[in-house]
Amino acid sequence: MGTEVVTDNRETWGKKVDFLLSVIGFAVDLANVWRFPYLCYKNGGGAFLIPYCIMLLIGGIPLFYMELALGQFNRKGAITCWGRLVPLLKGIGYAVVLIAFYVDFYYNVIIAWALRFFFASFTDMLPWTTCNNTWNTPFCKPFDIELDFNNVTLYENGTNITTPNITYASPASEYFNRAILELHRSDGLHDLGVIKWDIALCLLAVYIICYFSLWKGISTSGKVVWFTALFPYAVLLILLVRGITLPGSAEGIKYYLNPNFTAITTPDVWVDAATQVFFSLGPGFGVLLAYASYNKYHNNVYKDALLTSFINSATSFIAGFVIFSVLGYMAHSAGRPIREVATEGPGLVFIVYPAAIATMPGSIFWALIFFMMLLTLGLDSSFGGSEAIITALSDEFPRIGRHRELFVAALFSLYFLVGLASCSQGGFYFFHLLDRYAAGYSMLFAVLFESIAVSWIYGTQRFCDDIKDMIGFAPGIYWRFCWRFAAPLFLIFIIVYGLIGYKPLSYEGYVYPLWANVLGWFIAGSSVVMIPAVASYKLATTKGSWYQRVKFLTTPWRDTQLETQINGIVQSESTQVRLANAADATMPPAVEV
Repeated sequence: MGTEVVTDNRETWGKKVDFLLSVIGFAVDLANVWRFPYLCYKNGGGAFLIPYCIMLLIGGIPLFYMELALGQFNRKGAITCWGRLVPLLKGIGYAVVLIAFYVDFYYNVIIAWALRFFFASFTDMLPWTTCNNTWNTPFCKPFDIELDFNNVTLYENGTNITTPNITYASPASEYFNRAILELHRSDGLHDLGVIKWDIALCLLAVYIICYFSLWKGISTSGKVVWFTALFPYAVLLILLVRGITLPGSAEGIKYYLNPNFTAITTPDVWVDAATQVFFSLGPGFGVLLAYASYNKYHNNVYKDALLTSFINSATSFIAGFVIFSVLGYMAHSAGRPIREVATEGPGLVFIVYPAAIATMPGSIFWALIFFMMLLTLGLDSSFGGSEAIITALSDEFPRIGRHRELFVAALFSLYFLVGLASCSQGGFYFFHLLDRYAAGYSMLFAVLFESIAVSWIYGTQRFCDDIKDMIGFAPGIYWRFCWRFAAPLFLIFIIVYGLIGYKPLSYEGYVYPLWANVLGWFIAGSSVVMIPAVASYKLATTKGSWYQRVKFLTTPWRDTQLETQINGIVQSESTQVRLANAADATMPPAVEV
């Protein structure tokens, strides 16, 4: 007998494209622009694509597909989903929500910096063009002046004074560090200084945008992403065309792609590839679960997973041409090797690229569209992290869902208050601490438990049957192998190698004190500890012998729920209504754990 499906009253995406753009917008973020191109250049150029694609195929895409399928089948957020899948490991849901919670404390600060740069670009001359501003030092020099940095000759009272080892800074560097961050006014994490209200107001504006994009749920965010997800591609295309027409761009692209196959024989390159794949696609935040939970039950989630993961990786690759064509131009203009201007992270998008833009004709226009691109890249990723928290808590605690507008307002108010610490003069030290510890090892451990729960407790065969029920065909042996063996090993590889190479946190010349690293590990551990903590609570509060408790808590909720049958129709745990058969009526009664 065929399966008749009647959807429940859960909100669904207005259009399929709304879902796809939301997932793409979440996955394609600032790291696609500021990290992948640098890793490709550093780790063997075009040869880096070999370990990257291998890690993508055995770890990244299978985990990405797994989370989307779990969300669509269970139609619930992270906490409820994992509580139904493997009740003993319901703590996975709390862990990923806490990780997303911590990340939102600092991620939106990056967007605030981009907004601050965007506003600063409405001027006759970009403020990071010259060295004659109030925030500049005597050691500020335009990047296009050739200098011998190891032996600089100064003149004082007509006398030559040779001063070795003086480091000069570009106007863009001093603008970001001294005008925007005012990092020079802080001695470290213990000395945050006063709040910079220009950055704080930009952060407030970011949260206002986020609030009115999310307060009504996917009905509003699904429309906003049409701009925030598509606009960056228009800008990347414009910047690509502009970049390849600049002098020296060909040399930059050559550095980006020139293959060095010797480099990929070192384990560091494979770790970089695996880490980039994992954090770029973003399993472990609960975002994919949340977004997919609003899909129609028979949506082809398999095609969605392949399409969105391909677009994410292709975007990273294309962004490399945008970045390195401009780096080649900078190196050509300054007469320096590309390795001296190539960098990653905030330094690339807030120092190096703006410095290049300042030298181009029509620099105001290029600056405006570039920082608007950064703004939109960050916003839809921020939407995803916040929606993961809101959906998970709303599904687990329905009262929150009934007062969504108030809850979102309270959540973003808390984010803003904590984010003020990152808006202070020493706020970058606090930002860097959270960036390092909030979602690194903790997310890897959470997703490792996810893969174990699905493949070894819930069961790979059962998971494949669930997917077949949704899309009409079951995943093949490749997917089963990846979920059961390759993906867990992929995660263990990243975790072990990362812990072996662990070094205490530092930023440029500042070494974080011991208490700061302890605080960082406490933040990282506080999310992971939710998994054993909730498991211990479940074991302690469930009745029966030890064996009975473990058996009950590792049995999916679907097998233990009380099913009601009316006129041959039963309600399944995924909240889809299906026609019952004779076997359905014999399920034993129980309650959800």
